[in-house]
Amino acid sequence: MVWEPGEEAWENKLAALRSYRRATGHLAPRQDAVWGEGETMVPVGQHMANLRRKGGLGKDAERAGVRAQQLTAVDEDWNCPWPLDWQRHYRILADLVDTEAGGVLPAIEPGVLFDGDDLGKWLQRQKHPGTWAQLSSEQQERLTALGIKPAPTPTGAPAATRATKGSSKAQAAFLRGLAALTQWVEREGQRPVPRGHSEQIAVDGETEPVTVKLGVWISNTRARRDKLTAEQLGALRELGVEWA
Repeated sequence: MVWEPGEEAWENKLAALRSYRRATGHLAPRQDAVWGEGETMVPVGQHMANLRRKGGLGKDAERAGVRAQQLTAVDEDWNCPWPLDWQRHYRILADLVDTEAGGVLPAIEPGVLFDGDDLGKWLQRQKHPGTWAQLSSEQQERLTALGIKPAPTPTGAPAATRATKGSSKAQAAFLRGLAALTQWVEREGQRPVPRGHSEQIAVDGETEPVTVKLGVWISNTRARRDKLTAEQLGALRELGVEWA
């Protein structure tokens, strides 16, 4: 027998993640989440953030492959291409679906909290046409399976405001910025975004996350707010942007 401290540490970490998954139904904790009791508290949120980074499973390719399989056995969505905050909200809602009633999701209004997450507000945001268009096809399919559909685009809205894959570069850039801001608000609340801050978001059709310079985007968007459409301003107001 060869005792490897690194392997023992990994097994302890994996055991904590298994326990967290059994208790919550997902492996998508907040980054500041901890799990366990007393001296055995484990920072599962930071662990998951580290494991999902490039090279987070270690430099040894064979060992990294084994660890990835072990994590997949715990939760096949542990390394989903979208943010863990989105995955956590989705999994909580999926667990609320009443299968006996034919898979119907109960009515959830903004202000309905679960472990600190405002499920109603998040659900309302996903239904917004601009947010929905920014979701990947798989995200849209998962929400649709829960009976969640995008709200109709307001009648008479300019064609340029309709969020489609064929939209203009300016509209596509706005939607990416909006998705990045949504991600920030879900994770950080209404805390101001630092000027130099960037967010990585999942974009349909892209194999790697896309980096959005969120602080710069907010500053530029504010400077040209007179040119924004009513729908764009409405989307920003929903995220708590006061100047919108």
